[in-house]
Amino acid sequence: MNTEEVIQGYPEDIRPKVERLRALILETAASLDEIGPLTETLKWGEPAYLTEKTKSGSTIRFAWKASAPSQYALYFNCQTTLVDTFRTLFPELQFEGNRAMVFNVEEPLPEDAVATCIELALTYHSRKRRRRRTG
Repeated sequence: MNTEEVIQGYPEDIRPKVERLRALILETAASLDEIGPLTETLKWGEPAYLTEKTKSGSTIRFAWKASAPSQYALYFNCQTTLVDTFRTLFPELQFEGNRAMVFNVEEPLPEDAVATCIELALTYHSRKRRRRRTG
């Protein structure tokens, strides 16, 4: 199974939402020279994006779950401070613990805010390394 097959398995109303989320991840990654190529794979059966070559960022995943049929989410490594940072920057967004940004299928995706969060995730480790060198 691959990413496309997972997305095709989602309900019809969810598919365009997660396809846009996927496109936003890929577009944001393409705009960031420092992260190198983005690896698209499946982790836990969910589409996942890694900066394998440069190790500049933290893994991003997205998923829809039958247990919350009107929602889909963007997941981040819970061992990072990413979601805390996102909460501070975008208190209007909905979060789940320290691991997910949750979206309602009935609402438009807040693309600017989400793109900023994706960029911060994809550069998480490189920014930490820079702070250690200059700090």
